[in-house]
Amino acid sequence: MVRFTEENTKHVDKETENKSTTDVTTARKKVLQDLIINNGGGLINSWVDSMRACSPTHLKSLMKQSSWLKEHPSALDMFEEILHASEGKQIVMFLDYDGTLSPIVDDPDRAFMSKQMRRTVRNLANGFPTAIVSGRCREKVYNFVKLTELYYAGSHGMDIKGPEQGSKYEEDKSLLCQPATEFLPMIDEVYKTLMEKTKSTPGANVENNKFCLSIHFRRVDEKNWSDLANQVRSVMKDYPQLRLTQGRKVLEIRPIIKWDKGKALEFLLESLGYAKCTNVFPLYIGDDRTDEDAFKILRERRQGLGILVSKSPKETNASYSLQEPGYGFPATVSEMETTEIGSMIRAIKEMNIFLITC
Repeated sequence: MVRFTEENTKHVDKETENKSTTDVTTARKKVLQDLIINNGGGLINSWVDSMRACSPTHLKSLMKQSSWLKEHPSALDMFEEILHASEGKQIVMFLDYDGTLSPIVDDPDRAFMSKQMRRTVRNLANGFPTAIVSGRCREKVYNFVKLTELYYAGSHGMDIKGPEQGSKYEEDKSLLCQPATEFLPMIDEVYKTLMEKTKSTPGANVENNKFCLSIHFRRVDEKNWSDLANQVRSVMKDYPQLRLTQGRKVLEIRPIIKWDKGKALEFLLESLGYAKCTNVFPLYIGDDRTDEDAFKILRERRQGLGILVSKSPKETNASYSLQEPGYGFPATVSEMETTEIGSMIRAIKEMNIFLITC
């Protein structure tokens, strides 16, 4: 894994020669993060520190809130600017699930979206091609959302399927993309091993997301994080074809392939016939570190924009931000109606609808 990370460091250096200093710094930090996680032994403490840093209760502001908001202003406050930028263009919507359409909760199996949010997303899909892009298993996300007219990209984009019915893009019913199929037996094997290894750690939850695994530690006492880290590493060392990354109080195990949410976004745009289209405007709303891959693609394409959902300043490739509601939001439908995310999606729905063929 160390050799792989070093090779990727060289690749990042070469790729980012002509990019901005911010982009280069972000890319190098991401590679260094993988090195810390995937290397072993003496770096286990650094790994735990990294787990702590990724936890919302321990996040430190990268800069003052006011300064950060100047670079990543509220998408609602700047809606007229977004409206102007998208004028005469085909909007394509991409939405993360956890923390965006649903609350962040202790039990990942109870991250339900509200009926109001479901209606909002359905109305949105009636106007624009709309995709849910999540680290969850595609089938699980579908069971949460229950809308047949959407595109679903599960397992961080490694499992993509087109709408079942009700979409204006009927030809995409058969759309299916699964670039990591060969890793399924390995993922299942690691899942069973991790279930056995981590059962001694109270609160640990290993979730099988088909093409990737998630180890949730939101309910694990912080004093046990080192034990959990050692348990996961003891399994990972035997699988050099898999890599470990981090999200919000979750460790993610994925195959080492060049595929992520950014690649999923590009694949879906191509499937819709917009790969080389200059008058398409992709909008991506997400709150997780893995959404940065999609934000980065949009910046590189200089098309559309990314909107980060966050309650505190973060390093991001997103252009705008939305305030994240409180932990375990919202308790009622009326509360959902007041969230910035719901308000933004409803505002986008009211934008002029264009059906463009490139």
